[in-house]
Amino acid sequence: MTDGAPHEGEGKKIGPIAAKRIIRMMKRRHPEPEVSFLNITAMMDMMSILLVYMLKNFSVSTATVTSPELLMPYSTSSLQSKQAVDVSITQRQILVDNRLVVNLRQGFVDAADKQGGANSYLITPLLSAMDAERSRLEQIAARNPSAPFDGMVTITADKNTPYRVVSEVLYTVGQARFGKYRLVVLTRNES
Repeated sequence: MTDGAPHEGEGKKIGPIAAKRIIRMMKRRHPEPEVSFLNITAMMDMMSILLVYMLKNFSVSTATVTSPELLMPYSTSSLQSKQAVDVSITQRQILVDNRLVVNLRQGFVDAADKQGGANSYLITPLLSAMDAERSRLEQIAARNPSAPFDGMVTITADKNTPYRVVSEVLYTVGQARFGKYRLVVLTRNES
């Protein structure tokens, strides 16, 4: 066999350029299949559920005091805090979940912010904010039976807050159907 064709058992040697050309030709003959079976919707649902779970567990942690103008009273109570809507009364403001609702004037609620004038106990902006929180919590409870709406509110007040302001806040949150409340205090370490 003198025609220069490789004999049986002999390997044909090719250069790197020819090898790349052969690989490209083989890829053209057999295109890679498209991934049509991957369903991203199920994965997004799972991630959304995990996110809600983690946020819910994060919000169950103990109450934190973040305002420098909020001096907490001391107590020897050892009850653990539960998940609730946080209403804070500082020396100058009333906050619902750290959102400003009402500004106080010299430690008291301004008569313009009350329904019925200065002698009224109903703080209108606070009632609106608490109604919005109640609606949000009721929607969550409708979709998640393990998180029922129980009407719990946590009141965090400066130790120098007048009793009248605390009474007005308690009355207003009660009108928004938050019937259970806890007062946040600092634990005094007794040695």
